[in-house]
Amino acid sequence: MTLFAAFGLPEAGWIVLGAMLGYLFTRFQERARQQEIEAQRKERVAATEREVEALLREARVAANEEAIKLRNQAELAYVTRQQEVTGAEQRLAQRETLINTQLEGFIQREKGIQTQQAALDARECALEKARTEAEALALARREQLANVAQLTEAEARVQFLKECELAALRDANELSRRILTDAKNKSEEQARRVISLAIQRYAAQHTYETTTATITLTGDEIKGRIIGREGRNIRAFEALTGVTVLIDDTPGAVVLSGFDPVRREVAREAMQRLILDGRIHPTRIEEVVAKVKEEMDENVRKAGEDAIFRAGVPPLHEDIAQVLGKLRFRMSFSQNVLDHSVEVAHLTGLLAAELGLNVAAAKRAGLLHDIGKALQQDMEGSHAKIGAEFLQRLGETPDIVNGVAAHHDEVPHTCLWGILVSAADAMSASRPGARSESMDTYVKRLENLEKIGLSFPGVDKCYAVQAGRELRVFVQPDVITDDQATALARNLCRKIEDEMQYPGQIRVTVIRETRAVEFAK
Repeated sequence: MTLFAAFGLPEAGWIVLGAMLGYLFTRFQERARQQEIEAQRKERVAATEREVEALLREARVAANEEAIKLRNQAELAYVTRQQEVTGAEQRLAQRETLINTQLEGFIQREKGIQTQQAALDARECALEKARTEAEALALARREQLANVAQLTEAEARVQFLKECELAALRDANELSRRILTDAKNKSEEQARRVISLAIQRYAAQHTYETTTATITLTGDEIKGRIIGREGRNIRAFEALTGVTVLIDDTPGAVVLSGFDPVRREVAREAMQRLILDGRIHPTRIEEVVAKVKEEMDENVRKAGEDAIFRAGVPPLHEDIAQVLGKLRFRMSFSQNVLDHSVEVAHLTGLLAAELGLNVAAAKRAGLLHDIGKALQQDMEGSHAKIGAEFLQRLGETPDIVNGVAAHHDEVPHTCLWGILVSAADAMSASRPGARSESMDTYVKRLENLEKIGLSFPGVDKCYAVQAGRELRVFVQPDVITDDQATALARNLCRKIEDEMQYPGQIRVTVIRETRAVEFAK
């Protein structure tokens, strides 16, 4: 018997009953799950509401803080603005007080001016009255003099004007002499102080070289190797270097002569290397000369940069440094031009410092003043103008260009650099031992100096003494007066400055003397 039969139900009834119980259990679980979901939903809604309320509270707090901050800032800005307004009002009040004070001063000054004007008007009336009386007295005096001297009024006027002219000339000469003496003493004292300070603060050593290069040989047999078979070695050397090789009967020496100092230096270095090497033939000569030329370009550039550094000038254009370095191999009156340029740069800078000018610009103009001497072989014209044109092409300032172009007074001065460079150039050239002067040039300079002195009327004799530093002029006493002698000295100085080139200064002494000679018998 089955379980279903035991309870008195058929098997199908039990199946239906189970299905109903399963259905009810499922519904019960689903309802419980829905209640749980509903409870979770309500809990989430409550949590969300709590978060929203918290955010709202935080937002209210932040808004309150921001409002308080903005209010504080507004109050601070208001206080600051109020202080500025108060300060502005105080300044305006002070200005108003100052203006009132100045206005009162102007009023008082105007009253004083009016008083002075009234006094001046009264004085002018008195002067006019006195002038009228003086003219009447002068007319009466002239009539009296004409009656006494038995002269007409026109003759008396001519004689009177002549005497007045002579008196005025004497007074003018005396005043001119006194003014010139005072100005000369003061200017010479000031110039001597500035120049002495500049010279004392700078002293440089110069290297003295000749215009030709002489190479010492260990023996005369090397001369034949330098010449080569049928002269091919010496011809190749001269063609590659552009210099002339002089091999004469002088024992143990070879002389290299060339117009370009750089080419002459290249030839000297190449010849020394060939002699040390011993292999002297056209191919070897070409190799050595090419190598020396390459090294020479680098040496020239380094010499220019070293000069710029020694002069204390900021870095210049590389082309300027290259051309400036060529002056290392150029001499002027036995003075190395590059060393001379560095010395002029220092002297110009010292002069500018004493005068309160731009020291850097003064040194720049002094260093570059002779750069045209490195370009004269390829161009025509004076070195000052050539150098100025070269610097202008490379973008130098107009003041520096004018300082270089005008340092020999070939162009007008537009700034002070040309004058300072000219003074420093003369100081560097005229100091003892700086330059040597040939005898022919020296004699010609003295002759020109004496010719200038004899070119003036009334000059009897003229002598250049003290190596051309002084010109003594003897005048005819019956032609030149004492007053005219002073004017003659000034005119001589002007003509010497216009027509001669000389270092330093030349003293002009005009001597006027009267000699009375008698013979006792």
